[in-house]
Amino acid sequence: MNEPVRLPQVPKSYRCGPVTMIPRGGRWHFRYQLGNERKLRTTREPLKNRARAEQVALDAYDAAKLRARGEEPEPRLHQAVDLWIRANALAKSRSHIENIETFGRKHLNHLADLRLTQLTTAQVEDARRIFMETHAASSANQWLTYLRLICHWAIRRKMIRAMPFDVAELKVKRVRKPLLPKEKVSVWLAEVDALTEHEPSLGLVLRLEIGLGLRGSEARQARWEWLDIERRTYTPGDTKGGEAWARPVPEWLLAELQRIAKPLGWMVPGLAGTPVSLSRVQRIIDAACKAIGIPRFTAHRLRATYATWLADEGVPLHTIKNALGHKDIRTTEGYLQVDMRGVAEAQKRIAIKTGMSGIKSGNPTRTHRD
Repeated sequence: MNEPVRLPQVPKSYRCGPVTMIPRGGRWHFRYQLGNERKLRTTREPLKNRARAEQVALDAYDAAKLRARGEEPEPRLHQAVDLWIRANALAKSRSHIENIETFGRKHLNHLADLRLTQLTTAQVEDARRIFMETHAASSANQWLTYLRLICHWAIRRKMIRAMPFDVAELKVKRVRKPLLPKEKVSVWLAEVDALTEHEPSLGLVLRLEIGLGLRGSEARQARWEWLDIERRTYTPGDTKGGEAWARPVPEWLLAELQRIAKPLGWMVPGLAGTPVSLSRVQRIIDAACKAIGIPRFTAHRLRATYATWLADEGVPLHTIKNALGHKDIRTTEGYLQVDMRGVAEAQKRIAIKTGMSGIKSGNPTRTHRD
């Protein structure tokens, strides 16, 4: 005889604290009452995820209670990241939003399901230790910056009252990073042009970074309507900090832009008609550097190169800060590299003026008695 087929038992509805859990259509739903209102919601969780469904229902009930009192509910960290992105999608630059999305998708580790007030110093330090197993100390500091950003935003939204953790940034030894040498600019650009003959917009991206000090994303997403040819200025409309500084366009770059200027649209579209990717731009940089025998540098170092050139020409630091669109002058200081050749020349001039060089008016003089 065939044994009867046993169907899996569907659990009945039951109370879980202030909510009633209800199995329906293969998923868990829940019901609760606040005042005179009764609410029925779905957890979207399948029946096998009973514990998870209960947590979703209790979280929703707690949030509803807070909203009824005119307060914001305290989210879990992954939820706070999503809420921040939703709130700032139009106010922040595309690259900044992408960085926060990556942070929330890949690097929250065991912090993801913790409520913000559960982000203790010990929890954050442990998560950072895990992050540093595959990343450098400087990247760990950036990771901490993003975590603080989310928590500070939650404080302003009154989701939490104060920063829940106190973790200091790691001390990172500053390493001199390569720049594009001044004496190699023309030959480097000639090599770039040869490499991008099939797609000149790739070369124009690099010229925008060198000539205007734009961030990589700002150069790749440049638009014609932001260029004012009559005033010889360019005002990027999608920047990391939301600033709208009009940058003066140098003559050599303006001449190139005038030849191909359009009323509107992407300034440097790729073959597909959309902005080129960072990886494609970086491949061109790498190939050009290798061809002329200079150290490889990243696309962002062209922005630092621009800042350092301005400093070498005597432009004040606060002016360079505005030219780069920085909000904190300490960020600008981190971009600059001292040209030691300029320091050596200045030392010679100081020595002559102070009489310590043994040279006066171009003639050698004795500095001691024979």
